Amino acid sequence: MMLRTLVLILALAAMPAAAAPLRILAFGDSLTEGYGLPRKAGLVPQLQKWLRARGHDVVVVNGGLSGDTTAGGRVRIGYSLARHKPDAVIVELGGNDLLMGFSPTMVEENLDSILSQAGKDGKPLLLVGIASPDPDDPLRRDWADIWPRMAAQHDTLLMENLYQPLFDMPDDGYKTMLQPDGLHASAEGVGLIVQSLGPKVEALIAQAEARR
Repeated sequence: MMLRTLVLILALAAMPAAAAPLRILAFGDSLTEGYGLPRKAGLVPQLQKWLRARGHDVVVVNGGLSGDTTAGGRVRIGYSLARHKPDAVIVELGGNDLLMGFSPTMVEENLDSILSQAGKDGKPLLLVGIASPDPDDPLRRDWADIWPRMAAQHDTLLMENLYQPLFDMPDDGYKTMLQPDGLHASAEGVGLIVQSLGPKVEALIAQAEARR
């Protein structure tokens, strides 16, 4: 009896340990946090569900903070990395900077610091931008140029505009995908965003798995 028990113990010890799920930190503002939506309808829960449905063993950690700016993100990214210990990071910040009229130059400097900290030791990154919705904004081009330039500089994956799937709707259809505040995506709008964001995150997962 003891011999059989010993053999069983040795057999179990020899079995390879199951790999822990990949941890992806979604670091951003209210758009990431899920402002104004039921808990399961926010960006992170919908993205998690989408990835799981496609067979990915991942945990998406909600690192969104409503009202945060790139300056705030620059301060808290180190703590978030230490706390959550992610295998990869999604960075989505800049919308509040845009609303507050901050300069694109300052935003770029802050993103540079955030990406440098988040990508330390070669950690895979996905940068998610935000575009000015005002076609008459004189700084519209300057804002749009930030994201591809930062992505190239830090060798990150890129989604240039989180709201592009909504803006691609005909006429003013995108307005039906927003909450009453006219700023944050509705649950349906988030679902549409996830359809475009998801494949980018799959590419991020592939990079993270390659590093294991």
